[in-house]
Amino acid sequence: MNREKRLRVIQKIARLRESALLCYVTGDRENVNTRIAPDVTPFFYRHLEMIGKRKRIDLFLYTRGGDILTPWRLVHLIREYADEFNVLVPFRAYSAGTLICLGADEIIMGKMGELGPIDPSVVNAFNPQDPANPAARIPVNIEDVYSYLTLARDEAGLRNEADLSKAFLLLAERIHPLALGNVHRNYLLIRSLAKKLLGLRKNCSDPDEVGRIVDHLTEKLYAHNHMISRREAAEEIGLPVVYPARELERLLWELYQYYVEELSLDEPFSPAQLLKGARTEFTVAGGLVESEYGQDAFLFSGVVERRDFPDAGQICVNILKQGWKTVI
Repeated sequence: MNREKRLRVIQKIARLRESALLCYVTGDRENVNTRIAPDVTPFFYRHLEMIGKRKRIDLFLYTRGGDILTPWRLVHLIREYADEFNVLVPFRAYSAGTLICLGADEIIMGKMGELGPIDPSVVNAFNPQDPANPAARIPVNIEDVYSYLTLARDEAGLRNEADLSKAFLLLAERIHPLALGNVHRNYLLIRSLAKKLLGLRKNCSDPDEVGRIVDHLTEKLYAHNHMISRREAAEEIGLPVVYPARELERLLWELYQYYVEELSLDEPFSPAQLLKGARTEFTVAGGLVESEYGQDAFLFSGVVERRDFPDAGQICVNILKQGWKTVI
């Protein structure tokens, strides 16, 4: 039933916008959350092939972020099918979601619309060990590293080469030099990707304006969880933000609420509540790619069991399979 309700709203938005509408939702439901990742690309391709070449394609987007390279591929893929590409943001489009927005000709943001900084945290084998879990590595935020060096130079007043070298060596004692090298490489990568994505727009800003936008999104927000409102995005950062008319904004929020309902985004996933008897299999959706032509879902499939050994009444959950699957 939810698909039928969403389909009606998708068609209304498409008519209002005189566009084809593609929806991409990476759910942030606790225990079954999903993120932007390259495995979604073939499913975008499936929908775009069904949509065909259009004058305008809009992407309805809700995401907390994910892989920073995937936006470059998705934006290029959509632009193979459209003369004009826009992103509709009813609520959250953080991090990698913001990168997708940078490649759009227009970003249509509702009153609740939010973008985020694009300064990622990086994790590799050389990152510091997590004291609470020796098998895990602590993410290193790119801007934290550069802020430390700026602090040493500008606030602590370390100016000569010897003092700055000591500050860097102290950092390298805490974080492996190869991890720092990875941080710098990702710093260069994120700025390069952002500039290239901004360059895809029809009304691309001049290089100085592009550089200022990238600086703002990577260095001048100071907190990775900073939420960028549509006014800030338009007036302070200089992004091509459009405020939707009242009817369009109402429809965007209605569609978002249907996705909240479909993916149960407002409540944690608790497999124990599904348990019937000693063993129950489950399948739950954590993300969707949808258009009026079809639907694909990121599915988590697994088993929840009650075991009496070694402890009576112990609940065990095993995710046996996860990935994108065509539903319609």
